[in-house]
Amino acid sequence: MQTAQRYFTALSLANKRTWIGANFAGLLLRQQRGLTGTRWLASQRLSPKRRTLPATTETIEAEAGLFSIFFSPTLEQQAEARARQHYPRVTAKDIATTQRPPTKTKMLVRDFIDNSLYNPNYGYFSKQAVIFSPETDFSFTEMKDHLDFMNILARMYKDIEGDVDEVDEVARQVWHTPTELFKPWYGYAIAKYLVSEYKLNHFPHNDLVIYEMGAGNGTLMLNILDYIQTYEPLVYERTHYNIIEISGKLAERQSERQDVRDVEDHHQCVKIINKSIFDWDLYVPEHCFFLGMEVIDNFAHDLIRHDLHTLEPYQGIVSTDASGDYTEVYEPVGQDSLIARYLEARKAAGYRSPVLSRRLWHALLRQSPLAPNLTAPEFIPTKLFLWLEILKTHFPQHQLVLSDFSSLPDAVEGIDAPVVQTRYKGTMVPCSTYMVQPGWFDIFFPTNFELLRDLYVQVCRGSGTGNDRDVRVLTHREFCERYGDIERTTTQSGENPMLMYYENMKMILT
Repeated sequence: MQTAQRYFTALSLANKRTWIGANFAGLLLRQQRGLTGTRWLASQRLSPKRRTLPATTETIEAEAGLFSIFFSPTLEQQAEARARQHYPRVTAKDIATTQRPPTKTKMLVRDFIDNSLYNPNYGYFSKQAVIFSPETDFSFTEMKDHLDFMNILARMYKDIEGDVDEVDEVARQVWHTPTELFKPWYGYAIAKYLVSEYKLNHFPHNDLVIYEMGAGNGTLMLNILDYIQTYEPLVYERTHYNIIEISGKLAERQSERQDVRDVEDHHQCVKIINKSIFDWDLYVPEHCFFLGMEVIDNFAHDLIRHDLHTLEPYQGIVSTDASGDYTEVYEPVGQDSLIARYLEARKAAGYRSPVLSRRLWHALLRQSPLAPNLTAPEFIPTKLFLWLEILKTHFPQHQLVLSDFSSLPDAVEGIDAPVVQTRYKGTMVPCSTYMVQPGWFDIFFPTNFELLRDLYVQVCRGSGTGNDRDVRVLTHREFCERYGDIERTTTQSGENPMLMYYENMKMILT
């Protein structure tokens, strides 16, 4: 069963997917919207060569090796390469106010991805994302088996996708989370864990303070507070729930979820803060629980490759020309402090990239005239690392509850590479590159939870790898079996969808 899909339609529910190549996907979008898409350069598959630019910045572009006779650059391409040397470097924050994706610029890969997802005017989360949320909770105990659940879900997806397709053929994407599919029971499981930890260590001397980052529709917030109000009224009296939400649209939706309830069901302890966690500047000295459920997969990554001979790292840059086409170039690591800090931290954690472990393969490549002079691409979670630093600085007494994908199918090429996809006429379209038209594609990454645990211990606890046993990594199933009301999500056949699905998700508890 394809449990790693973020989105699924009736076809994918039956374990069937329609594959459309990235070139065709880009063509479809351009036909429908007149969008300027990515130029799918042969340089992405050919061996790079180095050249020196002004200010002694060494960058890497593509060459064709012995096949250069077939791939010699045209005069136009040569002129564009010269012009690219003088493009200004920008960040996602620099272009946050732009009404359309900028041209004649270059930026780090993480800024390109961040802008694609979060730009307030055209980013994916600003206009495309729709979180699937059934109007009524599923009655699992009345279902025959998990296939019965899948069929019901497929019909619901067909209806909601038909609604958004009536608005646009290149429609808003509908995605799901365990919070929505298994409500309220998944939220209740999180609430049970929070209450048990709070009562064990802080009740009745301190309040129960919760921060949730990226709360989606607000369903988890409602389920957690409903549980505490119903089953732990004394704890509820001391509960404060804060949502940190970057999306203005979702922040409004979270507030509306309270407004449609009866007055007696309103939770007065909720505060919604429409702000990016990366812009957070408030110091929270008291103990708190910090929740991040299916959020960090959309934290932008950087891209590095290593020199095949020296193994020195190079950081990826996306250059956008006057036509809006993208080219990937590389420069030595060192100009960006965040990349440097991350690489130093993971080295201190004892992590060695799988790319650097392929010594025999690299030795063979060095002897081949057709081989590239850079290793395979590797995506590194620099924004995730920055978030750890923010937790350490601004939430020093936090306890973390974090859940997300540990692996993903259909990813683009590279270590820890993302899945890039959109939906066109009801069909999911996976792409082979992250360099796609900003705003139309979801870009989400798997997380190496074991490495994240070691980095968390190092950054937030100030101790060495393996020295903090309070930081635990659990699978989704392990957590639900420990804290969930399993009987409520068990079908008549004895199958339990809440345990069976999302097998590629893990959790960190601290």
